[in-house]
Amino acid sequence: MAHGLGGWTDNSVGMSGPGLATASTDAVSWSWRPEILLPLAVLAVLYGVGWWRLRSRSCSGAPTWRLVSCFSGIGAVGAALLSPVNQLAEDLFFVHMVQHLLLIKLAAPAFLLANPLPVVLWGLPAGLRIRAGRLLARGTPLRAAWQVLTWMPLAWVTYALALWLWHLPIAYDAALNHRLLHDAEHLAFFWAALLFWWPVIAPAPHFRRPVHHGVRIVYLVLAAFQEAVLGLLLTVVPWVLYATYALAPRVLALTVQQDQTWGGIVMWGAGGAIDMLVVLVLLSRLLGRQDGPAPVFIAGLSAGASTTLGPK
Repeated sequence: MAHGLGGWTDNSVGMSGPGLATASTDAVSWSWRPEILLPLAVLAVLYGVGWWRLRSRSCSGAPTWRLVSCFSGIGAVGAALLSPVNQLAEDLFFVHMVQHLLLIKLAAPAFLLANPLPVVLWGLPAGLRIRAGRLLARGTPLRAAWQVLTWMPLAWVTYALALWLWHLPIAYDAALNHRLLHDAEHLAFFWAALLFWWPVIAPAPHFRRPVHHGVRIVYLVLAAFQEAVLGLLLTVVPWVLYATYALAPRVLALTVQQDQTWGGIVMWGAGGAIDMLVVLVLLSRLLGRQDGPAPVFIAGLSAGASTTLGPK
């Protein structure tokens, strides 16, 4: 492995043989981290109880697809941070990109589609529910702050900055080498994604009038474009950007350069495909064309349009 201009250049040949090149059990083990498991468990219980209480009052107020969406979000977070994906991401860049997509493109929008706040509030005891609800009443500092943060231009810029800044080699390598910083990176991606998807999905509480579907489409297309630029840069740059991966053991039959190339493809390919799927849903609603059955995710978006995506 030689050092090239701007970074490490990998001249090695990938390990031969299918699958993993090492027999390390760490790479295929689950991580049982209580600081991640406990919040997910609490959210699952509160949402489940709240959904059941709302369901007993009105089926229309707690459709089954929202429950599925919430637990899909929990599953996506678990897959990203607790499954073998988390272990493999330390040695494989493209797996790290998959991990980020699970948080940004699946977990965050799934949680917002579940309309979590009112449902979780209904999962609390009555007294605590009233006190918690007052925190987001009109005129409160928390509501004002969240209203500003979910303003569409600011949410877009926050999301784009989080992606680009954390993919700078100095920040990325630092996160890979420090667990707390790596956790901070994941939190930053997840919260930036929540802010980004909020104007598109518009869950409760509704801070402002729903944004026109055409504006949401432009918003998503522009976001997909800047993600594609970053992904293409990672794909075509002729040197390895992240020294940590140049020093990591090769656990698959990929050179470091090939690993980085596939990571870029995952970012602009898979990430862009998810964005365009949502664009097609919004475009379908904009044009009033909803013919025939739709996949579960699309049906969920359409079914909840009256309360989550707003009027046509």
